[in-house]
Amino acid sequence: MPHNEWILDVLSDLKTFAAANGMSALAEQLDDTKLIAAAEIAFKNEKARAPANGNEGRFEPGPRGTGWHQLA
Repeated sequence: MPHNEWILDVLSDLKTFAAANGMSALAEQLDDTKLIAAAEIAFKNEKARAPANGNEGRFEPGPRGTGWHQLA
């Protein structure tokens, strides 16, 4: 699990740099990117722990951005 979370630190550092150097649009985009990365990491971790019961899920954009969708 922790082996993928380093990317969140990198994105935070890039956002801090962008904000400090007047790149507000980039900083905002990196904030959104960090949320997506965190969601994908969580999904990957959850999928690794999921029981093999035939239920699958998928990570895809929903009507309000990204999200987890459970399939029956």
